[in-house]
Amino acid sequence: MSARSIAHLLLHAAVPGLIAWLFFRQQWRRACLIMLATMIVDLDHLLAEPLYDPNRCSIGFHPLHRWPAIVVYGLLTVSRRTRLIGLGLVIHMALDGVDCIVMKAG
Repeated sequence: MSARSIAHLLLHAAVPGLIAWLFFRQQWRRACLIMLATMIVDLDHLLAEPLYDPNRCSIGFHPLHRWPAIVVYGLLTVSRRTRLIGLGLVIHMALDGVDCIVMKAG
């Protein structure tokens, strides 16, 4: 596993934790766990062949990583009831997007 892949996975845990600590301090553990739970969105990777390709950009490729889904994730942030779920999904997509940019630049 490459350093980029390891950093990418670590960021998927660290960024939701940091956001939870900074913006949801009263309930940061709950907020962090909810945002981490949204990583289940990566189950759509199981539909890909090969299952793991370190040089594949997830955004636009996997069904739950396409723009219509990403718009829905953004809309989930509007309602207080779904805000943490939406935020976790938006953070996930943003990190995947950054990974795509880094991959193309390197």
